[in-house]
Amino acid sequence: MSPQHGTRPSGHGGGRPRRRDRTEPGPDRAPAVVDRDELRADCSSCFGLCCVALPFARSADFARDKPAGRACGHLRDDFGCGIHARLRDEGYRGCTVFDCFGAGQKVSQVTFGGTDWRRDPASASAMFAVFPVMRQLHELLAYTAEALDLPAARPVHRELRRALARIEKLTRGDAESVVALDVNALRGEVNPLLLRASELTRARVPGKRKDHRGADLMGARLSGADLRGASLRGALLVGADLTGADLRDADLIGADLRDADLSGADLTGALFLTGAQLTAARGDAATTLPPSLGRPAHWAREGSAGVVAGA
Repeated sequence: MSPQHGTRPSGHGGGRPRRRDRTEPGPDRAPAVVDRDELRADCSSCFGLCCVALPFARSADFARDKPAGRACGHLRDDFGCGIHARLRDEGYRGCTVFDCFGAGQKVSQVTFGGTDWRRDPASASAMFAVFPVMRQLHELLAYTAEALDLPAARPVHRELRRALARIEKLTRGDAESVVALDVNALRGEVNPLLLRASELTRARVPGKRKDHRGADLMGARLSGADLRGASLRGALLVGADLTGADLRDADLIGADLRDADLSGADLTGALFLTGAQLTAARGDAATTLPPSLGRPAHWAREGSAGVVAGA
């Protein structure tokens, strides 16, 4: 499966990560071991790893094929993207919906100490091998940190904190130890904790909660559907009509929302929803989002185009 590459917050790279204050713990929480800002992509501190390490498969998401380990032809000398502002127009929609969860800067600045693969070609193969593993570790960190923010999940907070500390320690290992990790086994240990946190949180939702875990809902007509507190973990929702749907407190971890229409949908309190999932979907100004997530820029453009077309 080809990767989905993410929007680059800036068009240049190579600098050291900025220091940020850690979130102060709440009264029932141990001190954080992860800076949540470090789980957000900082492309200015990365050596363009998503544009080199990962393969592209020519498709609706990528204009051409690119093997793993070969730099994209649009990668500039400063590790910025030469068509960043035109990725969708140029046929690289997949690049706009990829999120490394901060793995790029971790590999570039921590694992390899700020020495890039162009200055040290001998490090290239190891760096490119570490990146996809680190990306999975950072994704697990992001989900685990979110679960710790759920008050109803307090019964599993202690185990979640242990898991968070363990994963964070693994991300600080050297290149050889990171590549040797069995990430699937690690997911097998962490996923039950995330599932329990989800169940405890969604249990507060009144009424019967729908279970669409892993369901094939591709192109489903779910306009106005009551999906509050539903499990949509890993559900295939490609092209689904979710206009005006109630998705409050729904678990969306791993749900495929490519081209799903979220116009007017309410995603307040949605669990494990990522910016990449929103970017892959369609929405409008009436879509209600969790406060931690921004509205994708292309939603406004597509919405404006729709108004013009319908005028």
